[in-house]
Amino acid sequence: MMKVIIKSRTTTVVILLMLALALSLAPLFVLKGAEFGGSDEAGSQMVEQVTGGQYQPWAKPVMETIIGGKLSPEMETLFFCLQTGIGVGILAFCFGYLVARKKYAGGGAERNRINP
Repeated sequence: MMKVIIKSRTTTVVILLMLALALSLAPLFVLKGAEFGGSDEAGSQMVEQVTGGQYQPWAKPVMETIIGGKLSPEMETLFFCLQTGIGVGILAFCFGYLVARKKYAGGGAERNRINP
């Protein structure tokens, strides 16, 4: 019985991973020749369409203000990856805390009880 459950879960996980991979790669094959631009560029273009004028940013990036110039693309990528890593670390800690809290919440009274 346990082998059937484990095999069923394993099969489900493999199917879901293959589905996620297919969904990730589908746009590359379906939309050949399409340009995948960033949201900054799309936002600037939309503002230009709506206002009829060129987009003027109202704030300057913090790091560019600190160093007094533009960041290289490599540094932008480094800071983006660093930000992503910190965010993932915080989320992993929170999820781990919630799982541990749930796991150990019910067992506290039973562990402290004296057995006759």
